[in-house]
Amino acid sequence: MKTPEFTHSLSDLAPGESATIVSIQTDDALRQRLLALGFRAGKHIEVIRRASFSGPLQVRIGTTDILLRRQEAAKITVNKP
Repeated sequence: MKTPEFTHSLSDLAPGESATIVSIQTDDALRQRLLALGFRAGKHIEVIRRASFSGPLQVRIGTTDILLRRQEAAKITVNKP
């Protein structure tokens, strides 16, 4: 039996948590930048750390680490098992 998945924003995940990207809900320019960096539906993503005072998130897709503003991360919908 498959366990249910829960939809969250990427910015809601804590360090060490991982999820699968579902969608990116943003303007076309940012969407193209994120796609070029490897943010695609179905890709596994892990939060490495969160900077304090609403600073950026460090996330890992595959072997690539990327820093994202929290406002940008909030526009990425993920499923967390």
